[in-house]
Amino acid sequence: MEPPKHRVACDIGKEQCLESGIDVAVVVAYLVGIVVLGSWFVRRNRSAERFMSAGRAIPGWAVGLTIFGSFVSSISFLALPGKAFDSNWGFFVFSLTLPLAAWIAARYFVPFYRKSGEVSSYHHLENRFGPWARTYAVVCYLLTMLVRTGSVMYLLTLPLAGLVGLDVPTLIVALGVVMTIYPLLGGTEAVIWTGVAQSILLVIGALVILGWLVFGSPGGPGHIFTAAAEHGKFSLGSLSGSLLVPTVWVVAAYGLAENLRNFGITQSYVQLYITAKSDRAAVRSVWMSALMYIPVSAVFFFIGTALWAFYEGRPGVLPEGVVGDKVLPHFINTELPAGVAGLVIAAICAAATDSNFNSMATLINCDIYRRYFRPAALDRESMWVLRLSTLACGIGSTAIALVMTRAKTVLDAWWTMAGILAGGMLGLFLLGMISRRAGGVAATLGVTAGVLVTLWMTLSLPEAQDLLGWRWPEGSRSEMSGLLINVLGTSAILLVGMLVGLLTKRALGRQSQAGHER
Repeated sequence: MEPPKHRVACDIGKEQCLESGIDVAVVVAYLVGIVVLGSWFVRRNRSAERFMSAGRAIPGWAVGLTIFGSFVSSISFLALPGKAFDSNWGFFVFSLTLPLAAWIAARYFVPFYRKSGEVSSYHHLENRFGPWARTYAVVCYLLTMLVRTGSVMYLLTLPLAGLVGLDVPTLIVALGVVMTIYPLLGGTEAVIWTGVAQSILLVIGALVILGWLVFGSPGGPGHIFTAAAEHGKFSLGSLSGSLLVPTVWVVAAYGLAENLRNFGITQSYVQLYITAKSDRAAVRSVWMSALMYIPVSAVFFFIGTALWAFYEGRPGVLPEGVVGDKVLPHFINTELPAGVAGLVIAAICAAATDSNFNSMATLINCDIYRRYFRPAALDRESMWVLRLSTLACGIGSTAIALVMTRAKTVLDAWWTMAGILAGGMLGLFLLGMISRRAGGVAATLGVTAGVLVTLWMTLSLPEAQDLLGWRWPEGSRSEMSGLLINVLGTSAILLVGMLVGLLTKRALGRQSQAGHER
């Protein structure tokens, strides 16, 4: 199959640019439409409460679609096919842990947040463990979301660069502007309704790519299944008990920890639960998003497998060095006709342009500005803080996306960084829910232990040498998979916190008994 004749190839530096006015028009129409739709809600945001909670009257299906769209992102759209292309379906196990995480979230977390009524998911940590716990969780969340959004922005520019002929840094800056405008003006309500539109479009785009690959692959659908099965491309990974590589059990442990963090304590999700019009609608949104993601993620993995079969049947067609995250963008820019390529790239844009800046701004306003600087800030002042914080988060994520251009594999970089930055958040929440004995001292020592475990495992990774110029001395390094950083960091917090809480209670009991005896 020859590349579409109407697309003109030209060299820009080391990259190939395939120009198509139709495709550019489709993508620009999407981006403009999202900005216009999001900005439509600016007139409703007359108060900080409305800006943050959207009037608490959003239908459950809309909240569910928004959560689903946020869960997908361009990390799923481009990096999951890249993983399947390079190896197998091992990371699909991550998706299979979603039902258990969704059940726990719907059973325990959602009712808790709905009952508290607080728009900040970390407000209650101060009552449980003290101000430090609240601030610690907020800082971890902000750093995690900055890295995640930067990764998403970078991945989106890969297919866009080949489409419009602009360099990646320029596109990252332009995308940062688009992703910042509509939450800046329209608040959470804009984020939700643009999220609904984005979710629908990204599913359509994924199905278009899948159909094109299945029926356009040399040898047809049968070749994809036969060749992929022969080479173990559908494998979920090793069932061994090794903790050194991403086995089924390692990925499952990581997936459960990450999905519990996402559905249970992540501010962007919790803030969406608060916007739902009823408790039942909030619970329904959790199940809707989780059950939608499993088949859609399977589609993304199958796209990667089909891409492998497509190029395996055409030796020499795929340029040297085009692997992983770059394969799907290359396919889009060289194999899809005008209009179809634009639709698919618009779908990738839809997966990437869901914004977390509004949730980040909410925490800055509620948990930092009003907590430490201006507790009695009036509504007008809070609105200024929310909008300036949204702008600052947009700038920060754009800067991180520029740094991400140096990452070898963005999915690995993101998952490792997520485990590092969020390692203590889930453990702190679970400690507060599971152990009634654990107080501020127990939580402090638990988090300290979790941070030490996280640092030890992180500095043991080969990437530490590249990024920091220093790695933990050989002989005392952790040899375990980096995916276990979050799992073991969380476990350390729970174990140490519960043990200290138990010992503290026994010590207090002995003191009380001694006092009675006197």
